[in-house]
Amino acid sequence: MNKYRRRTALAGVGALTAGLLLTAPQPASAANLIKNPGFETAGAGDMPYCWEKSGWGDNDFTFTTTADAHTGSRAMKVELTRRVEGDRKALITESAECAPVVTPGKQYDLGLWYKTTTPDAAITLFRHDTTAGWQYWTDLKTLDMAGDWTEATVRTPEVPAGTDRISWGVSVYGTGSATTDDYTMDQVPDPVLPPECTGTAQQCADGKWDVLPTQNPVRSMHSVVLHNGKVLLIAGSGNDESMFEAGTFTSAVYDPADGSYKVVPTPKDMFCAGHVQLQDGRVLVMSGNKGYPTADGRVGYQGYKDSYVFDPETETYSKTNDMNDGHWYPSATILGNGDVISFGGLREDSTGSVTAELFSEAEQQWQPLWKVNQTWSYWGLYPSMILMQDGRLFYSGSHVFGNNIPGTGSAIYDYGANTTTQVPGLRNKDERDQSASVLLPPAQDQKVLTLGGGNIDSNPEANRLTDIIDLKQPNPSYVAGPPIPQGTVDLGSGPVPQTGDQGKMYVSAVLLPDGKVLETGGALHNRANPVYETSLFDPESESFDPVAVDPEARGYHSSAFLLPDGRVMTTGDNPGNGSWNHDVSVYSPPYLFKGPRPAITSVIDTEWNYGDTQRITVDRPIAKAELIRPAAVTHSSDPNQRFVDLPLSVDGNNVDLNVTSNPNLAPPGWYMLFAVDANGVPSVAKWVHLQGPQALKATDASAHVHDFADAPKGKVAGPGKKRTSQKVSPTVSGCDRHYGSVNVCVPTDFPAEVTKTAAARCAWLKANDYGRLKVNGKDDPLGLDRNRDGTACGKGDVKKGQR
Repeated sequence: MNKYRRRTALAGVGALTAGLLLTAPQPASAANLIKNPGFETAGAGDMPYCWEKSGWGDNDFTFTTTADAHTGSRAMKVELTRRVEGDRKALITESAECAPVVTPGKQYDLGLWYKTTTPDAAITLFRHDTTAGWQYWTDLKTLDMAGDWTEATVRTPEVPAGTDRISWGVSVYGTGSATTDDYTMDQVPDPVLPPECTGTAQQCADGKWDVLPTQNPVRSMHSVVLHNGKVLLIAGSGNDESMFEAGTFTSAVYDPADGSYKVVPTPKDMFCAGHVQLQDGRVLVMSGNKGYPTADGRVGYQGYKDSYVFDPETETYSKTNDMNDGHWYPSATILGNGDVISFGGLREDSTGSVTAELFSEAEQQWQPLWKVNQTWSYWGLYPSMILMQDGRLFYSGSHVFGNNIPGTGSAIYDYGANTTTQVPGLRNKDERDQSASVLLPPAQDQKVLTLGGGNIDSNPEANRLTDIIDLKQPNPSYVAGPPIPQGTVDLGSGPVPQTGDQGKMYVSAVLLPDGKVLETGGALHNRANPVYETSLFDPESESFDPVAVDPEARGYHSSAFLLPDGRVMTTGDNPGNGSWNHDVSVYSPPYLFKGPRPAITSVIDTEWNYGDTQRITVDRPIAKAELIRPAAVTHSSDPNQRFVDLPLSVDGNNVDLNVTSNPNLAPPGWYMLFAVDANGVPSVAKWVHLQGPQALKATDASAHVHDFADAPKGKVAGPGKKRTSQKVSPTVSGCDRHYGSVNVCVPTDFPAEVTKTAAARCAWLKANDYGRLKVNGKDDPLGLDRNRDGTACGKGDVKKGQR
């Protein structure tokens, strides 16, 4: 509920709760579910029976039952004559007597007739949760201005679990009026035909993996799906110091249409850079590797200030202006106005950067330091910063390397107010290194899933934890989710079943067009012991379903991402011996074996604006449609990944899609448009471009932001004192640089099953293909060179190292 409704709705909720004790909801019928749909029956006070006033904010308004009706003698007119903030709504009364009964998992077709003098009017829904009471659900459709009576229809998403009734109506959030009449609500019939299995029974249940015949030519750890359907694979030096010394930096463009790769010139070492797609579809690449650690470990990886833009049309890089600081492993989040904000990473001197950076969409350059709000906080490496629907940023707690930030390990950052509020509930916050976090489908629900992780400094066994947070709640907190299913793990002698609490780090999580999340890949320890396990997570049931397993190891420096044809591609793996897996796998989910796929036969317009109604045609009935933002993923991290529901207005094979008016839900840029049938089978995606003008500016989403967008309670901190950097451990990469070449990662700590003896450590290193290791300098902290011949784990060392 919004701010205004909090003053009046408690009594209504109480009355509803009392009513439910006496009147159990009945199943929905085929008749119109709206009572008094044309306002003809008078009610108590000045509102018609089963209708109530609602809204909030600083505005002047009137509610009028007018004789200017579509049919009958009455219609409802809501008018704002002055507005600073907020809205006014005429809604179905939230009571057991008036609010329509709904069934979880079902969809409903809503309709009304209207006239408007403002572009700022929308159909708004609230739902009654049997546990939490009445709460805002979603905005379904922006109403186009209309001087004559016009019909508006829209299909709801599937009703969430735990919902027994809904209330809906029209909100006006700009000066002007909306007059409405003749409301309708009908349950969408269940699909008649079950899906046909077109593969084997196992493929229909679990999907299928294929390893492609052509290998990836570059050691890519960054994967970006471009708006022409191709994939940019960025390697830079590919974590290979010899390539760095030679100045050999590579990228490749993969074309799924013919399986070909094109290696493209790469100007700098973009190994472990940040990247995000800009509004026009070009790729902003920020920072990268200025230098590898020194052999003595005194200087670690260094981030440079350079930034580049990759153009998918010309397949070339061009330089932007420099950032204010170096950032090796930075975050990159696009905002609702098209700007990009970035935090964290390592500076040119290997210390942690406390400088926030802002790339201006309007100016196409990084802003000077004095123009950017600063927390002067060190957010870590690849901190997962997810844009919320009110424009704030949610730091999920997913990061890379070592411990999490101080405090609870998760927070909400308000850039405008420059305040940070800690968020509780994230379990084992210092063992979420290279966990994955995703904004669950649909983005309108504002729920985030964080799964897996470890700690490459202390190197425990990776965990199975998942935690889920509902950012719509007034004071959001993580709650425990189901554990990640276990698969097999290779401890050095081939895959064996996982036991105990063994999970995985380096997790990949991919949003699928049927609304589920594919989680795959991972390893039990830092750059060792690959885990073979893949599952589908269902956000509605909050459960995992184990499916077919990627046959390739996908640990450190691996990526997984959705292709426009609905398949998932996986690349990479960079174990501690410095090798690289150039094999590429492609997963066909079970929905590709459930019979013919629907097809989008035409898209009337590929240039979309916020609040639009966009028409497509399909070859057969569909149940839902959505926009999925293309991947820009590395190190288990893609904070911009999102699935935005498009409520439907269906007329045979013509389908009108209702585009959100809130750019924070769907930041500007190119999206994959999928149409999905009632059996969850998606079409091949069409590309559409979402940009302004918009009914709501990114800085003023108030009409569609309710009480959950208020500042949450808890410890709130403003910006800290300015400091040049945050000290970080010289082993921030998780590697002990006393041994081997710089691109070989000897763990700073060994797995729990490895004892403290040098012989056991050497046996573990041998089992994980580390080979003979040169000792760098005179220090031998692990006691691996007992005979002091400069080589660790030789025969003499093992014999003398039995303690």
